[in-house]
Amino acid sequence: MEQSSQEAPRAAEVKLRQFELSDVDSMTDWASDLLDKPTEPLLPFIRDFVLPHPWFRAICLAGDDRPIGAVYVTLTRDPCRAELSYLLARAHWGKGVATAAVMRTVATVFGEMKGLERVEALVEVANRASQRVLEKAGFTREAVLRKYGVVEGVVKDMVMFSFIDTDPLVE
Repeated sequence: MEQSSQEAPRAAEVKLRQFELSDVDSMTDWASDLLDKPTEPLLPFIRDFVLPHPWFRAICLAGDDRPIGAVYVTLTRDPCRAELSYLLARAHWGKGVATAAVMRTVATVFGEMKGLERVEALVEVANRASQRVLEKAGFTREAVLRKYGVVEGVVKDMVMFSFIDTDPLVE
């Protein structure tokens, strides 16, 4: 049976790779798409933050090396925990790309980050699409943290999700 172009990509159809300075034009395209205001020059951001970051990956579609988003995992002060964040160009929303990238990340990161036992993600209560990404990727919704984070200058309630090293990977 042929796969229709409307079906969501599977994890195997998404590639994660390290960023390079030459990715600045692709990143500028989707970063400006996601923000309401113009972005600051991204070359220093890539050079000074992305490249030295221990686990910051470009999201690419299989067969295409241009980044369409990013996923990154940052250790917390407690080395058994890390925070997951992701961004995806609007043109790829609702197609399973973010879910596939998150699934690929959790399948990889526990083996690459020594001592890691828990990956957590915070999502605004109103962002149901991002919550659904995490749920489909096998994360557990734990709690609503009231007035937990400032987003664009406004204090928001956030939903805490987690994936621990003994959770089954979603295929």
